[in-house]
Amino acid sequence: MPELPEVETVARGLRAHLPGRTILSVQLSAKTDFIDDPAALESMLPGSRFAEVRRHGKLMALRLERAAANSSQESFFLLIHLGMTGHVLVCAPAEPVEPHTHVFLSLDDGREVRYTDARRFGRIRVERESGMPAILGMLGLEPLEMTEQQFTSRLAGRGTMIKALLLNQGVFRGLGNIYTDESLYRARIHPTRNASRLRDHERRALYRAIRKILEEAIRLGGSSISDYVDSEGKPGTFQIRHRAYGREGKACSRCGTKIRRVIVAGRSSYFCPHCQAAPRRRKKVAQKQMSRGSSQRARKRVPKHRSAHRQAGKRKAA
Repeated sequence: MPELPEVETVARGLRAHLPGRTILSVQLSAKTDFIDDPAALESMLPGSRFAEVRRHGKLMALRLERAAANSSQESFFLLIHLGMTGHVLVCAPAEPVEPHTHVFLSLDDGREVRYTDARRFGRIRVERESGMPAILGMLGLEPLEMTEQQFTSRLAGRGTMIKALLLNQGVFRGLGNIYTDESLYRARIHPTRNASRLRDHERRALYRAIRKILEEAIRLGGSSISDYVDSEGKPGTFQIRHRAYGREGKACSRCGTKIRRVIVAGRSSYFCPHCQAAPRRRKKVAQKQMSRGSSQRARKRVPKHRSAHRQAGKRKAA
């Protein structure tokens, strides 16, 4: 799924091409189940001019205005969430159309905006400006804008696993599986650690790791693991710098220990068991299980003649 760096990369590409351009026509495929109101797109977008492109976490908000100077209608937004496989491309109409392309916006400069989504887990809707505060109010802090104090305050009193907390879009907007794993790895924090029990230096390290990882990923155009490309159809390259995500069984780049995988909040989480120590409670449980297993194995190894001797002794005592 495209996460903050991928969506930011796409938004920057659209920001370079769309402001000032007017939509002439809208064409939709027969598959519009990912569009909240297809009729609204077909009626509201033609004749509208792109004013700006914003990003809010994983959500892109393209602000549009009516092209007519005397129009009293308020500006509105075309909201796009890329879901798992969505991408937006700005190109010439003569460019080959990719399979699963479902939205075509013809522009006044002769180009097209195309939305392609193989699995159709993305979402597209038109929202009036007056409805935006309610939508944005459901989102958490912006990782690239939050201060260290704001980040720390969000962890305080949260008795949940740190990985699950980072994935919660109502707490931190835009973070996903890839960049939480990479940030936790860089900060040397196990994904199942209790968020409220992180020490001061660990919280500081995680805050800095998140900022650094996201900035590096944006600079490299994001991570192209499956079919992600930017608004010009180019793949990202940050995936070659992954140190944890998707590397189960491979050697840790720091210590050589094999990367492991654990499920947190229903998502696969990759970590180094040596560099990212597990919580103490989990260590104790593991030690008890190992001790219990050793005792059971020891009992199984008792020779038959010794077991028979013990049984005879019990009968004499009786």
